[in-house]
Amino acid sequence: VQLQASGGGLVQAGGSLRLSCEASGRTFSRDTIAWFRQAPGKERAFVAAMFRSYGTTDYADAVRGRFTISRDNAKNTVYLQMNSLRPDDTAVYYCAASPSVIRSTLKSQSAYGYWGQGTLVTVSS
Repeated sequence: VQLQASGGGLVQAGGSLRLSCEASGRTFSRDTIAWFRQAPGKERAFVAAMFRSYGTTDYADAVRGRFTISRDNAKNTVYLQMNSLRPDDTAVYYCAASPSVIRSTLKSQSAYGYWGQGTLVTVSS
């Protein structure tokens, strides 16, 4: 099983990026999927998630209204559309997946057994 994250790069504040995470050897449609990020000198933190059932989503307060998580089951790919980017969004972004996440553990890294390698997003002021 491999998750391949891509789409990171350098963008000016106020700009947009779309991150992708493609799975091989695993069917995303059966998983709860999530994005986490790790800023320089900080711990990895929850960004967004989508439950496997019903497509219910949840977001960190810092990104709600600016970021959107989505999935394309036909392509076995999940996305994170990031708009109105700010310098404090600068981080390495990781995708994660799990078939067994429950509501209370949605934002916990330990709930996810599959991780991508990370893609760097740098937002300049």
